[in-house]
Amino acid sequence: MDFIDLRAQYSAYQSEIDEAIANVLSHGRFIMGPEVEELEMQLAQFVGVRYCITVASGTDSLEIALRALGIGPGDEVITVPFTWISTAEAIRLVGATPVFVDIDAETYNLDISKVHDAITPSTKAIIPVSLFGQMAELEVLDSIARDSGIVVIEDAAQSFGAARDGRRSCGISEISSTSFFPAKPFGCFGDGGALFTNDDEHAAAMRSIRSHGGERRHHHTLVGMNGRFDTIQAAVLLAKFPHFPSEVRRREELGKRYSKLLESYCETPKIAKGNSHVYGQYTIRVPERDAFQGALKERGIPTAVYYPKCLHQQPVFRSLGYELGRFPVSEQASRQVLSLPMHPLLSEDDQNRVVMAVKEAIDIVKS
Repeated sequence: MDFIDLRAQYSAYQSEIDEAIANVLSHGRFIMGPEVEELEMQLAQFVGVRYCITVASGTDSLEIALRALGIGPGDEVITVPFTWISTAEAIRLVGATPVFVDIDAETYNLDISKVHDAITPSTKAIIPVSLFGQMAELEVLDSIARDSGIVVIEDAAQSFGAARDGRRSCGISEISSTSFFPAKPFGCFGDGGALFTNDDEHAAAMRSIRSHGGERRHHHTLVGMNGRFDTIQAAVLLAKFPHFPSEVRRREELGKRYSKLLESYCETPKIAKGNSHVYGQYTIRVPERDAFQGALKERGIPTAVYYPKCLHQQPVFRSLGYELGRFPVSEQASRQVLSLPMHPLLSEDDQNRVVMAVKEAIDIVKS
């Protein structure tokens, strides 16, 4: 059994994907070819915003957003310590300082009640991470940000396709970012990402920065980067996109089924009011994780731990001065969460096998 079965997905859509790739090989516009613009138009319409700017990776998307806002040395950006390193890494890459705020114990998203106390005159942005597949309380954060004169950048690397009160992830905040890494809910066959906004100036700046800061060829107004999205990867996503809504529905069905079968045995995902969940990862919480994970491995069940060490515990961020215990909810989650196999082509038979193994592993750990 695969943790995420990307080969099964390719087999399901092989004819469409192969044809899309062949078209790119035929026309030869491998960088910024017509498929890139077509994908951007379709994704902007799907999310419900005016602009989508595809880029080379989810990490690049965050850095480009920060650069477009003019954020740099001396500035602070609020985010969470319980996430993949790229969120805070992008802040450091532009010379700004990450300011960590603890997470909510149920959703694993930014604890809104702690944000006000973290805002200082140096705060220029907030990057909430819509972790594991459901959105943060973006409308509340946007209100806080407007009152403080700062910008919210949704990190939607794991939540593309999710919604909150009928509004899709990447469609609420002033700027939003997502990732097309193969294992994401909407993934290509390599690295990739995108930015979303309704703001004309933000869109123009982000589009320029992704291509060496050039408004047009040989005319560079900003310090940019090589952050362009490959045409072949855009073609892959265009081929997969018609199937994406049904994949989202299937993810929701599988997630609900997991929770129904497991809620009496372990702590299953909690969905905030108004949210849908795409289960970028189906993540449970168990007190004796290492022993539990070992028991699952013995039964042939692959698992993953996101994230065994919080960002403030990483050596690269030691200079920020956060001590162990500063973010107790994040630190506890890093010791207890475990993700189970999840992808839209997971069969119910395989899911039943996972559930049986989880129940057996829990009994072993308890004994």
